[in-house]
Amino acid sequence: MNLKSSVAKMKFVTDGGLGTKARLGLIVLQTDQTIEHEFANLFVKQDGVALYAARIPNDIEVTPETLRQMSINLPHTAGLLAPQLEFDVIAYACTSGATIIGEARVDELIRDSHPAAKTTNPLSASKAALAALGIRRIALVTPYAIDVTVQLQTSLSDAGFKTNAVATFDQADDFTVARISADSILNAVLEIGKRDDCDGVFVSCTSLRTIKIIGDAESRLGKPVISSNQALAWHMMRLACISDSPSNAGCLFTADFS
Repeated sequence: MNLKSSVAKMKFVTDGGLGTKARLGLIVLQTDQTIEHEFANLFVKQDGVALYAARIPNDIEVTPETLRQMSINLPHTAGLLAPQLEFDVIAYACTSGATIIGEARVDELIRDSHPAAKTTNPLSASKAALAALGIRRIALVTPYAIDVTVQLQTSLSDAGFKTNAVATFDQADDFTVARISADSILNAVLEIGKRDDCDGVFVSCTSLRTIKIIGDAESRLGKPVISSNQALAWHMMRLACISDSPSNAGCLFTADFS
């Protein structure tokens, strides 16, 4: 029996595939345990929106030197997001990495493979979020070692944001950062954010689990709370002309975007 002759060939038609409204690409750190989980909650029920991720090699120890090394692998990792998908927006999901490598350089490295895509990262997204909410005096919470935290402060200051209060968990191990409890993060936000000279709180790092505590923190502080993952999701959506507002994800999703 000729097996090939017994296989029925079926007719088919093609459509636009997934992502008819928007196709989004996400470059995730190899050691990140958090952002994909939080993005799943933020992008739920968004019909016509497709989100694709690729992982970039990184060192588990977070230092300026190891963060800078990611620039070497960034073009290759961006290329793993198939250019044929014609992405609307591609994000590099590392706040500290964007700080050390530089936002403009991150954009340039992604555009090597995706010249037509809009790009973002958590640092650029958070600056856009703070500006959209009119926040200039901030309380900053990070998990980073002191030297990385100071460089983030400098980047924010150069963009016109005054960090009147700063707190860090002072951790260089990215696996440890992802295991910091949501209650610990909430307590830090409430403690540092209660100062009168701070108009809002920025919680930096895509590895920190923040989405579930933002609504509670804002309610108790009476101030906006921005996190890396929340701001990155918001910025990607708005750059892709998606106006959806996930529930209980903070007042940022009600802010005007321009």
